[in-house]
Amino acid sequence: MRVYPPSSAFLYSQDKGAMRSFLSDLPSPEWSLIDHSEKVNSFPVMAKAISGGYDGRGVWKISHRDMLDEVIENNPHLLIEEFIEFDSEVAVMVARSPHGQVSTWAVTQTIQKDGICTRTVAPAQGISDTVAERAASLAIDIAQRVGLIGVMAVEFFVKGETVYINELAMRPHNSGHWTIEGAVTSQFEQHLRAILDLPLGDTSMRADFAVMGNILGGEKTDMYRPYLHLMARNPELKIHQYMKDVRPGRKIGHVTALGKDLLHLEELVEHARDYMSGEIDE
Repeated sequence: MRVYPPSSAFLYSQDKGAMRSFLSDLPSPEWSLIDHSEKVNSFPVMAKAISGGYDGRGVWKISHRDMLDEVIENNPHLLIEEFIEFDSEVAVMVARSPHGQVSTWAVTQTIQKDGICTRTVAPAQGISDTVAERAASLAIDIAQRVGLIGVMAVEFFVKGETVYINELAMRPHNSGHWTIEGAVTSQFEQHLRAILDLPLGDTSMRADFAVMGNILGGEKTDMYRPYLHLMARNPELKIHQYMKDVRPGRKIGHVTALGKDLLHLEELVEHARDYMSGEIDE
């Protein structure tokens, strides 16, 4: 039985050290693998657990050696990366089939809070066409190198006209949820097309802009009433509930809005996020 993505590709989303080593010739923050704080000569740096981290977990901004010593006590092997004061974060969703057909969607801006993605905007704002083309080209290059079969997210930092590879996610990804309504072919349909070696679908956007907001668990535990309220208040919103138990900070759903007025779309999504999370009550 064949399983996709293959384990040989999956390694690079599970082992950050292996990913950095394999892609060492591509634009990345300066990095090293350490097991002792004395191997770090200057601060601040970013420290990452080699595996298992997500949504800000397993990632630390280290400002001094004592702080690094505390992290090493529970994480004896760390990836240390240069701290980059980036202008924005973007992601490229890329799909690849067994016979090598590849496709990407619009480069997507990801907005983070406390290490958790709270909102995405497609196409990414505040970057040049050159940066967007470079990010998409790198994503395709990486997909081919790792032997991707299926869909993958490649996350980047953008500073000026330079892009730095951040991390890989070897699966349909949060930064591509907007494609469910916002693209001719969603990341989920494309994933199936790719692993079945069918022709890949059209990734064009269905609207000028697509804004997605993650719903994070808060004080409200019953999501049904907020769901009804938002459906009545903003019928243009597309609301997805994951039917998860509600816990503070846990992703329990997302909302998406499409259209021509980006400011209006962002306001709709922000209101929906805050209402469902319990930060506002109207």
